[in-house]
Amino acid sequence: MDVLANNDWRRRRAVPVVEAEIDLVVEDADSGWCGAVVGFEFGAVVLEDRHGMRRNFPLEPAAFLLEGRPVTLVRPAPARVHQRKMTASGSVAVSGHTVRVARRSRIWVEGIHDAALVERIWGDDLRIEGVVVEPLDGIDELAAAVAGFSPGPVARLGVLVDHLVPGSKESRIVSSVQSPYVLVTGHPYVDVWQAVKPSAVGIRAWPVVPPGRPWKEGVCAALGVPDPSAMWRRILSSVSTFRDVETPLINSMERLIDFVTEPDDDL
Repeated sequence: MDVLANNDWRRRRAVPVVEAEIDLVVEDADSGWCGAVVGFEFGAVVLEDRHGMRRNFPLEPAAFLLEGRPVTLVRPAPARVHQRKMTASGSVAVSGHTVRVARRSRIWVEGIHDAALVERIWGDDLRIEGVVVEPLDGIDELAAAVAGFSPGPVARLGVLVDHLVPGSKESRIVSSVQSPYVLVTGHPYVDVWQAVKPSAVGIRAWPVVPPGRPWKEGVCAALGVPDPSAMWRRILSSVSTFRDVETPLINSMERLIDFVTEPDDDL
């Protein structure tokens, strides 16, 4: 006879009841998925792992492990329940913060579409830091524009470049910019449109456009969209958080924000 048969330890063993307070780190006993409590939805607790991924788990008896020991999670009393408000970039929103006067430092992007996408995701963070994003009309005259800006310790410059890959025209232009107060980063995509995840836009993949044809026009033709303006409205409306764009764009923007907000920027 199997002495373990029908021995449901979750029901037979008394386990402590713990209030699922925000930021409490627990592990789902069945799947081993570990994360911090960030809120509640539809009678379930929402856990967020260290990569920012979220999953919902039912509040069942002894369904979680806390420091390796089984616990039963329950919702805290209503007055104690709060959800962390996050910005679109994934950072914790700062409440009651007065927007600071704009720094002399700037972030430049190639065009108005780049600027709109950056605003959609990082706008809250940039306003808190007092960083202004300015669109260029391409980067063909980047070296001259940088010289005119006169970057220095109190006026740093970050530049986000499309299609920044070895051997590209963009990489050759960027190589002409040499200043410790200028940081140029970029992503490998032909256009910032392509930095938006296809799934967010509702397509399986971005179309392959034959060489020699304007990329945006080729995309519109392949997807049956009348013109680039209509396609851009569709793309921008599909983006609400950093999860809707590709990692190279996220990494580049985070580096630029860190660079132009270095402490000596205020000296």
